[in-house]
Amino acid sequence: MSAILPPATLGMLGGGQLGRFFVAAAHEMGYQVWVLDPDPNSPAGQIAERHFCAAYDDYAALDAFATGCAAITTEFENVPADTLDYLAKFVPVRPSATAVAVCQNRIGEKTFLANNGFPHGPFIAVASEDDLKRAPATLFPAILKVARFGYDGKGQATVNNLDEALLAFARFKGEHCVLEQRLPLDFEVSVVLARDENGRVACFPTGENQHTRGILDVSIVPARASGCLTSEAEDIAARIAEKLGYIGTLGVEFFVSQGRLLVNEMAPRPHNSGHYTLDACVTDQFEQQVRALCGLPLGEARAHSASVMVNLLGDLWYDGERYREPDWAVLYAVPNLKLHLYGKHHARPGRKMGHFTVIGADAEAVQQTALAARRAIGIKD
Repeated sequence: MSAILPPATLGMLGGGQLGRFFVAAAHEMGYQVWVLDPDPNSPAGQIAERHFCAAYDDYAALDAFATGCAAITTEFENVPADTLDYLAKFVPVRPSATAVAVCQNRIGEKTFLANNGFPHGPFIAVASEDDLKRAPATLFPAILKVARFGYDGKGQATVNNLDEALLAFARFKGEHCVLEQRLPLDFEVSVVLARDENGRVACFPTGENQHTRGILDVSIVPARASGCLTSEAEDIAARIAEKLGYIGTLGVEFFVSQGRLLVNEMAPRPHNSGHYTLDACVTDQFEQQVRALCGLPLGEARAHSASVMVNLLGDLWYDGERYREPDWAVLYAVPNLKLHLYGKHHARPGRKMGHFTVIGADAEAVQQTALAARRAIGIKD
């Protein structure tokens, strides 16, 4: 397709913080944005030209939405693939429904990795108790994960044996699951990339990720890993994007287990671990999403600074039972720290409310400053 240029209107399905950053990037580039999201307090909807407060299967709203948009994208993988497929009848939709469908179901995702020879940990698909009973004993200890709608540690249970797996499956009320072998972890890394309609790929530097209770806590860039490992991670991620026929911004998470890279999961959208790109790279992941959507050349993904990104969860707003605003002056006092708050209506424990990124020329100094700021704002280890 020919390039879509400003002042065209772009469509965003989903209205959380990822959508909000997309809207901001598109505005900077001269575009207008319509957002469709069922939340009346949508952070992206707050700053878009128009917010369709509607469900993703409201076809009357989808018709009106498609009528005004030159192209449409999404900010999270749980927008129904059927919705993307429907909209694609009227307007370009990137990434495609087919690519998103692979990533939004863990069984489909793991099967895709296995069928295409990408490195991954041992797993089985679980549709019934009988599937669990047939699981090899060598798969335990394991993690049972629901196939759909599980993220940030939700919908997961660590199981040490078959009996525990059966109990966990019962708690998930028969939801289809995957049972994954629990691997010895050296550390975790992720690659965020953009791929355009011509197959060109721009990988951002590989990040090293640390999680707390299943939620990303800290991302360190560049990752403290060998150049061979980070290059291999970027190569695998690029090949995954190619096999998916992917157009847009994609996140690929990896386990490093006994020195070996194993793909954990893919996110068909910008990724939390890529937030550092807003402050540390020539082009950020959201501008790349706009560029890929509109058929523009991808920007340079090079990092100009070392960086550490720290997530700010809703727990910070609570002192015991008392609700209060964190002391942001503590963070603003750090001159090489960039604070981003998402404008969410209400803080609750575990909810991503914002993040900050510390940048600088010296990676070790950046890490020390970021961890000191993390402690100062009240994040407990």
